Amino acid sequence: MKTCIFLPPVNKPTGGVTVLRQVADILHQAGKDVRLVARETSGWRPDGLADAAPVIEWADLHLTSDDIWMIPEGWVNALAPGLEAKAHCLNYVQNWAYLFSALPEGVDWHNLPVEFLAVSDPVSHYIKKTTFKDAPIIRPGIDRSIFYPPDKKPTRRFTVAFMPRKNKALIQQIKAIVEHRIGPNAINWLPIQGMSTHQVADALRSAHIFLATGFPEGCPLPPLEAMACGCLPVGFTGFGGWDYMRHIQSSPRFTPWIDLREVDWAGNGFWCADGDVLDAALCLEDALDMLKKNDLYLAAALESGQETADAYSSDTQKLAVLEAWDAF
Repeated sequence: MKTCIFLPPVNKPTGGVTVLRQVADILHQAGKDVRLVARETSGWRPDGLADAAPVIEWADLHLTSDDIWMIPEGWVNALAPGLEAKAHCLNYVQNWAYLFSALPEGVDWHNLPVEFLAVSDPVSHYIKKTTFKDAPIIRPGIDRSIFYPPDKKPTRRFTVAFMPRKNKALIQQIKAIVEHRIGPNAINWLPIQGMSTHQVADALRSAHIFLATGFPEGCPLPPLEAMACGCLPVGFTGFGGWDYMRHIQSSPRFTPWIDLREVDWAGNGFWCADGDVLDAALCLEDALDMLKKNDLYLAAALESGQETADAYSSDTQKLAVLEAWDAF
């Protein structure tokens, strides 16, 4: 049995494509027969990586009924080779928002012989409620040798890191609310963009708060990376973030309507409803107050962040991938 994983045509590595590569590399390094399949010769593809899974061209793809053919959500047409070969077809859903996108007219998930994998518990819940199909979970992992806390945070003005590409207009509204309430110079705003992985980690280690503004999300990695680097995270969950996000506040202004799985950590952030800029601003102020007090509550929150990050380590991801493929 071999595993072939569809590599979507992208100009630069995205979070979702990176996770596909991670899964392929884990299988390859465990001695499994696996390869990534590139749709176009001009798109980005992983190279220069030690012991990486091989990449083959679309024209060289040959599947049999004994093989696994895995695609990411949103690329339904890429199922065709697997369906034709009667291979074991998998749809790895990393963002619930794209589960039904690109379905051809007259086609639905009820009449396609496809199984699902989910990137998080909320995504698995979404798949179950909408398609009535189970979706085992393979969570992403972060490299704890790169994302780790500093010995000490800077003592100058509190720094709030954020990603400008994640709902830029809402970021501007949150910043405007905060600056009108506490003053325009009370916070140092640090944009995270155009950086390498190591540069992102260094920037997060220099920050005190991470403002999460992305939605929809399947299992957002930036807040996890921020926790790992010793930041207090604040903001939107994208729905999928509820896989690991838990309230610090005893009486939050917003609570999720789905049942959350039991986890080993306590509150790790100040979370609000997606798009609620006022609550996000107020949560950011709550985080600032906690930092100013610098008491046992802050220490407990930061420790919960470390415990959360540890639960999403690369080693944990590796175990989950190998267990899933052993089951296949």
